[in-house]
Amino acid sequence: MAANLHTESGTSVAELVSGIVHDAQNLMSQQLALFKQEVREDIQKARDAALSLALGSGLLLLGGILLCLMCVYMLHELASLPLWGSFAIVGGVLTAIGAVMTYLGYERLRTINPLPEKSTQGLEENLEWKTKPT
Repeated sequence: MAANLHTESGTSVAELVSGIVHDAQNLMSQQLALFKQEVREDIQKARDAALSLALGSGLLLLGGILLCLMCVYMLHELASLPLWGSFAIVGGVLTAIGAVMTYLGYERLRTINPLPEKSTQGLEENLEWKTKPT
């Protein structure tokens, strides 16, 4: 009776390995698709923000020019300064403020990481796993 025992499980080792490889490839393609989707979403957000920033900056520039001219003529009238002196004072103040703002913007820009970290880390782990000899 004991001689009639069968130890076959119905699947071979080759089929199991093939299934694992197929699953790994499927996982890689899904993670790559997720990565692409996250990048697309980030690009869309950046495009919308850039459009709003460009329109706002244009209007701000126009308003700033008009206000600077107003300040120059106000200094000329109220302080009895020559016109060139009024332009020099307003221009110097604006240059100092612009230099500080440029420096702060540059420092903030250096801290930005444009790649989605979670998806990139997952892809790196899968590539490392795939390239390791088994």
